[in-house]
Amino acid sequence: MRSLLNFLLRIHFLLLFILLEIFSFSLLVNKNNFHKAKVVNFSRQFAGNFYTKTAKLKQYLSLTEENQRLTEENNRLLNIIESTYKSDEIFFRSVNDTILNQRYRYTSARIINNSINKKYNFLTLSKGSEQGIAPEMAVVSEGDIVGVVKGVSNNYSTVISLLNLDLKISSKIKKNGYYGSLSWNGKGYKSAILSEIPLHADIQVGDTVMTSGFSSIFPEGILIGYISNFKEKGGSFYEIKVNLSTDFKSLDNVSVVGNLIQNEKLELEKETEKND
Repeated sequence: MRSLLNFLLRIHFLLLFILLEIFSFSLLVNKNNFHKAKVVNFSRQFAGNFYTKTAKLKQYLSLTEENQRLTEENNRLLNIIESTYKSDEIFFRSVNDTILNQRYRYTSARIINNSINKKYNFLTLSKGSEQGIAPEMAVVSEGDIVGVVKGVSNNYSTVISLLNLDLKISSKIKKNGYYGSLSWNGKGYKSAILSEIPLHADIQVGDTVMTSGFSSIFPEGILIGYISNFKEKGGSFYEIKVNLSTDFKSLDNVSVVGNLIQNEKLELEKETEKND
């Protein structure tokens, strides 16, 4: 307490000067309409700028939650579309059950771990079996391909990234329907190689490559990327370099796609192979 009093005694002239300045400024503003208007306008402008910057800061800090909300809303709409879509494939069904018209189910998940610099890259998602995730489900991000669910625990799941030497995707060229196998060559995270496209196929740089729908995992038409260059390989086929549409360095929220009739397709194919 004594130290505080000594300090105030040392600066009492400064404190008195500041008080007099404040008093003089107050008199000037209150007695002069011009100065008063200037102070009011300055205060409003200062407060407006402060609130604007505060709002922008809050908006920036909430981007993660907003992205998660938008992903979940997008998946909800996709599920509605799937559940109300009627396909020619079920034309002969006699049971009128809307769930039979739904082939794919979408659920959102957040990436909590991701690698891009290895030969066998994986991602980890924030959801597992308790949230409906199962192995062999497709993983996409804003309509672009990401990978395939490999392992699942109660609340987490691992995904084989497209940037993994073990993953091959049945793909096709959008404009003409020629299909082949797409795989990563281990060279950078921006491109992959599409093979088994015959030489008589009409292809050009910039052509769109997407999933073929032949597998039981990925729906048809998921965007993979665009042809950047191609060359003849083996005398009968092209080797096509595809620039990936997915930026694996900036992934955050994804959608996990479950095929509701996947088991039926796989069992039928196994039975057919067994009989051959």
